[in-house]
Amino acid sequence: MDKTVALSEAAALVATGSTLALGGMTLYRRPLAFTHALLRDNPAARDLTLLCFTAGIESDLLVGAGRVRSVRSCYFGLEAFGFAPMFTQAAGEGTIEIIEESEASITFGIRAALADVGFMPSRAWLGTDLPLLRPDVKTIKDPYSDDELMAFPAIHCDVAVLHALRADLAGNAVIGGNPGIDLELALLADITLITTEDVVENLEKADIPGPLVQAVALAPQGALPTSCHPLYSLDGDAILDYTQRCKAGEFEQYLQEALAA
Repeated sequence: MDKTVALSEAAALVATGSTLALGGMTLYRRPLAFTHALLRDNPAARDLTLLCFTAGIESDLLVGAGRVRSVRSCYFGLEAFGFAPMFTQAAGEGTIEIIEESEASITFGIRAALADVGFMPSRAWLGTDLPLLRPDVKTIKDPYSDDELMAFPAIHCDVAVLHALRADLAGNAVIGGNPGIDLELALLADITLITTEDVVENLEKADIPGPLVQAVALAPQGALPTSCHPLYSLDGDAILDYTQRCKAGEFEQYLQEALAA
């Protein structure tokens, strides 16, 4: 089965109000080409909930463009390059909803969804103030020990987008040695999209199995300005230019230039 589509066709699969998961980690292997296609070719994709283990520049573009209603992530920033400027601005102004998450809450929420149950119990967050920020996270009694546990609700996802080093026609994909939670996102999402540096006819080994994937879109250098080791490193100058122009109030101009490139 040939699952290859144009990048614009892949972007069209994101509907208004979707929960959109973006793969990769911090400034590595982020689906920037897909983000550009979504902003350029799918104006209907609004009121999105972003689901990321860590959110970076790819998510900041969507927030700055006004496409995001809520964010659930353990971290939203640009590592050594500082805060994610548009997210920081939107959070300060209260124009987006921030669903407080930690590594544990996202992990257990995904596990609950994959197990087809409403929640997953854990000792995480006990004795912290985090439950005050998440009234939807309840406590339960362990029926065997009577211990109090946190019950993390299942997290669901409409579309996951993962950037790969290479993929084949059937959707099998190689994502390299820093997978983040990309496999879990592929298992979780109703629709999994692969953008890839290269498409080959057939892969003998893969990190993401083809049956989980609905579409594959060719996107050479599709993670820039983030890195895609070992193919290319991050473009620090480009990330600095982005942060400086955002701070100067030039986000809209930057975005227009990026989408026209």
